[in-house]
Amino acid sequence: MNFLFAWRYFKSKKSTNAINIIAWISVLAIMVGTASFIVVLSVYNGFEDLVKSLYASFYTDLKVVPVKGKTIIFTPEELAKIKTAPGVNAYSLNVEEKALMRNGDWQSLVYLKGVDSDYTKVTAVKQHVRHGNYEIGTADKPVAVLGVGIENALALEAEKALLPVTVYLPQKGETTDPLQSLAADNISTSGSFAIQEDFDNKYVITNIGFMQRMLKLQPDEYSAAEISLKTGADPDKVKRNLKAALGNKIDVITRYEQNKTFFSAMQLEKWIIYGVLSLILTVAAFTMIGALTMLVLEKQKDVQILKALGTPDNKVRGIFLSEGLLLACVGGVGGVLLAIVICWAQEKFKIIALEGGSFVIDHYPVKLYASDVLLVLFTVIIVAMLASWFPSRKASLQPIELR
Repeated sequence: MNFLFAWRYFKSKKSTNAINIIAWISVLAIMVGTASFIVVLSVYNGFEDLVKSLYASFYTDLKVVPVKGKTIIFTPEELAKIKTAPGVNAYSLNVEEKALMRNGDWQSLVYLKGVDSDYTKVTAVKQHVRHGNYEIGTADKPVAVLGVGIENALALEAEKALLPVTVYLPQKGETTDPLQSLAADNISTSGSFAIQEDFDNKYVITNIGFMQRMLKLQPDEYSAAEISLKTGADPDKVKRNLKAALGNKIDVITRYEQNKTFFSAMQLEKWIIYGVLSLILTVAAFTMIGALTMLVLEKQKDVQILKALGTPDNKVRGIFLSEGLLLACVGGVGGVLLAIVICWAQEKFKIIALEGGSFVIDHYPVKLYASDVLLVLFTVIIVAMLASWFPSRKASLQPIELR
């Protein structure tokens, strides 16, 4: 019944044309607000997915690390358990340590990561080599692939360097002579990779044998085992199985746990964006208050007739709440359709480009999620109900003054 009255009031001609104009302005404001809300969230989703994919290029689905210390010894039996664990696609062993790289007068602190031949099966670093080739050499003739940030810091072109760079690594054991605590060797460079600034300015990839030799590790001593999972495998389930199989000396961390601070910050940013856009939508809803207030004045006689016929106050209030909900639904649905068109056009035709040309993509990415659309529509309805409450309450409190 309430919606029948609301629909009749919505489409009927008012005595003052300004009421119709203000009503449609309120619908337009909600439509634009809703569309903007969804488009901004979709752009954020696009960048979030892009950044996550870049992090996924370097960080693996799971990583097996020691509970204590920097290194862990994996027996052949334990490696077999990792390889045959349900859901595991491939694994790669590595040794990682901070090092100083020096090229003449140029030097940089880096994370030198020694990897085995299976490293390309668990990460996509090889696909991100920008200059040169992905070559890591052998234990005796090491070759390194540099992050582009390290390449710039050392003032060289990795694929064209004629002379090797010098690497300084800490050695095991205690010594009173600082010079005796460092191992130094020369390493050639084969290329450079560009994934994301956090990695490009930090990591250098070489072979695991070289790292074990420099750090004087045992042949079966490693920093971690990185694991890629089969499609559809549950990381948490595989994690539990591996911890049960390998015992208490290891810890298994997921990609999210490897970047917990980063992912938590991204989620917080999204909720902050949601809060700001909700405030903007609330401001847009003020036009609805004006439209409903004028409608209450327009239909004052109708309200008094309904109350004279015995209509309770809550029913009268419900009519104008329904009117506000109707305005919100028309504007909200229109905004959703407009947002879908904008997102589709941006994805297909790349209408808005990214300036500079140095980013991994040349346009603003968009990713439209149904959950975001539902969240925005829910927010629109809540804001509309709150905006409609005051005019509807005013209508319900009108005294009966029939003449």
